[in-house]
Amino acid sequence: MRYFFIIIVMMLSLDAQQYSFRKYEHVKIFYEEIALDAIEVGVKYNIPPAALLAITGLESGYGSGYVSQITGNILSLGAYKSDKELPRLYLPYSKSKKSVLYDAKEIAKHKKSDLSWRLRPASLKRDYRPAKYAGSSKHLALLKYDAKLKNDARLACLNDFALRWISKDSSVKVYRDIREWINLEVKKKGTKILFSQSINEHFIDKIGGHPHSFNYRKSWTKKVKLIMNKVGLVALTRDIYSKHMSFKEAWK
Repeated sequence: MRYFFIIIVMMLSLDAQQYSFRKYEHVKIFYEEIALDAIEVGVKYNIPPAALLAITGLESGYGSGYVSQITGNILSLGAYKSDKELPRLYLPYSKSKKSVLYDAKEIAKHKKSDLSWRLRPASLKRDYRPAKYAGSSKHLALLKYDAKLKNDARLACLNDFALRWISKDSSVKVYRDIREWINLEVKKKGTKILFSQSINEHFIDKIGGHPHSFNYRKSWTKKVKLIMNKVGLVALTRDIYSKHMSFKEAWK
């Protein structure tokens, strides 16, 4: 019994080292909020969930970027012609928090000497707030104080990625090719292939790191894979989907 206990402790220690990003509370909170939605979207539309979650982590700074906080756009998706985008905003940068502030209540708590104000350029990113607020400079903290609206906005962003970006009708060849490739893989091997390490890595390689892709920088694919591996997103999504674990069970 004693040796069994020692083996379990050693295994947990190895997991802690392998999935070292799980020690950060803000990482856990972000993924706990979106993991189930990302898995559902991934399974429904043939998008590898772990790769999808890793991309959201990088693009939104685990939900900390002011654009993603205001708009719910956790994938930095550009606005189509008919979409509302976040306009230019006059916002302060907090020297103490090292971040851009957008919530009037929070701004009021800071000393003037701590704030550096400037006009931020238009984000060119789709604003997923409700229609009457999207594209405006009003109610910037709306999603911060309404969990349902925040979840709805993030889910709409995930669905957009699956339906408008990774689409056979996309004007971008990379996205059309990815859609054809992943559909074929799922057809041959079943939905479970979406939870394999190799498919998630191939998806990241195909979508970025080369011209006319989601992000042309080669460093982008390395960063996405680092997040995926250090958070243990393949194991996390597989355990939730295949073993029917709760997020908290799979995270531990």
